[in-house]
Amino acid sequence: MDFLTIIQILDSTVRLATPLLLACLAGLYSERAGVFDIGLEGKMLASAFFSAAVAYVSGSVWLGLLAGTAASLVLSLIHGVASITFRGNQLISGVAINFLAAGMTVLIAQSWFSQGGRTPSLFGGARFEGINLPFANELEPVPVIGPIYSELLSGHSVLVYLAFAFVPFTAWVLYRTRFGLRLRAVGENPAAVDTAGVSVVGLRFAAVMICGVLCGIAGAYLATALQAGFVKDMTAGRGFIALAALIFAKWRPWHALGACLLFGFLQAIALRFQNIDLGGVVIPVQVMDALPFVLTVVILAGFVGKAIPPKAGGEPYVKER
Repeated sequence: MDFLTIIQILDSTVRLATPLLLACLAGLYSERAGVFDIGLEGKMLASAFFSAAVAYVSGSVWLGLLAGTAASLVLSLIHGVASITFRGNQLISGVAINFLAAGMTVLIAQSWFSQGGRTPSLFGGARFEGINLPFANELEPVPVIGPIYSELLSGHSVLVYLAFAFVPFTAWVLYRTRFGLRLRAVGENPAAVDTAGVSVVGLRFAAVMICGVLCGIAGAYLATALQAGFVKDMTAGRGFIALAALIFAKWRPWHALGACLLFGFLQAIALRFQNIDLGGVVIPVQVMDALPFVLTVVILAGFVGKAIPPKAGGEPYVKER
């Protein structure tokens, strides 16, 4: 394997890890506040459809991004009302959102575009294009440094850079701001937060809405940057993989980045090498495609007991009279 091939695999890793990272950070905000969210998959799927549909109709990818984020926020609001206001089961609410999004997107897509539950292909201003960083073309011929800068670091869409910028921003918010301190506290001991005169309901709704925004960006990236339109079930389990990455990272932002890059790397390997020959033994493409999901099961089986979630996670808060 030559150096350029390695750079290309790493470049694919970054692109494939981006929606996972956004969804993982979305779940981090929500679960740190004590609201478990299995509905990451559904929010991403709804955002992917509405972002692609609006971008195609309007010709503006930015309007598509707004529409996708709005759709994700609506589902987040439903989850918040069901699990926070009415104190319903958070897991059931998340599963319901996934089913709702899976059926709704195909139904509306078929009614709107009549293309078998998909949107027309996006092009031009309806897609996010790659951004060339300064001096990327000039440095391209330079050995080692050129391919790293021009191929690996440059050429991504704005949403990729935004996703990676969210990692240090999230770490700063959670560990360096009053809002982050209160958010973490409400996931550990909501009664103490309530005693201090801070609204537990308000903080949890804020976390759920932040989760909705990040899932909206993740879904929009899938449909308008990573691919050129919406297809049925295009999230392909990424929301669940993001949850596994969150557990693997033990609800910490920088560790979440590493976990998502690992999953992205496995997906990149599966796409790059359809069949791998190991001394005469050929590993079929189906095995390579299953690697990210196998790792998900392994992580959930091996790390669930070791990764301690927020103490009040999954439990509705009932204010004492």
